[in-house]
Amino acid sequence: RERPRSRRHRLEEAPEVLAAPQQAASGTAPQSGSGAPMAAGVGGGQPSWAQQVHRLAGPDEDQPVVPWKPVREDPFQAVARSQANARPAGLGKRFVARLVDTIVLAAVTGAAAVPLGTRALDHVNEKIDAAKLSGETVTVWLLDGTTAVYLGIIVAVLLVFGVLYEALPTAKWGRTLGKKLCGLQVRDIEGGDPPSFGLALRRWLVYSVPGLLAIGVLGVLWGAFDRPWRQCWHDKAAHTFVAG
Repeated sequence: RERPRSRRHRLEEAPEVLAAPQQAASGTAPQSGSGAPMAAGVGGGQPSWAQQVHRLAGPDEDQPVVPWKPVREDPFQAVARSQANARPAGLGKRFVARLVDTIVLAAVTGAAAVPLGTRALDHVNEKIDAAKLSGETVTVWLLDGTTAVYLGIIVAVLLVFGVLYEALPTAKWGRTLGKKLCGLQVRDIEGGDPPSFGLALRRWLVYSVPGLLAIGVLGVLWGAFDRPWRQCWHDKAAHTFVAG
């Protein structure tokens, strides 16, 4: 009758059984009989979660994963940026798109500004001529009730047409005519969809009102230095970015 082998004898005959759990714990692939490393993961499939975390932790995969060491990049932002048209657009394309939109806005606003401006100029000239005929020293104000109305109409045309041309298309399609020609789109940072009408309107107002005061130039140039989304002031106000 054959005697059962001892436990020590059985373990010495199968050292690879003991080595497999140790190799799995250290994140290395077990070796086959020919010396070639086996594929990572279960059954040679996808790498395990520990191996994926190890790769995100740093470029040196030989070093063990440190629990308190932050990953190199947020994986969720990396996925969002890797999608089609989900990367922040370049400044050159944004400049061309803004130039096209500005020309359209200027053409429509100019159609109202030229006749109203001509009337305002005639009104001021009449006041100057009347002051000369009076023979007295008279202060002639360029901005009075009449010229203020003309100026208010011009600003109203600019803002109303800007809402129809900028805010509505941005909320519905995420783009204006200029952005469509350049392949750009305005998106919400978190959801990736076009902004709501309220956010699109806020975006337009933050761009246009400071622009009338010449402060908006600084807000537009802000996008050249902002990272990583390249947001201008109006983008930050609406929590959006321009993708392309």
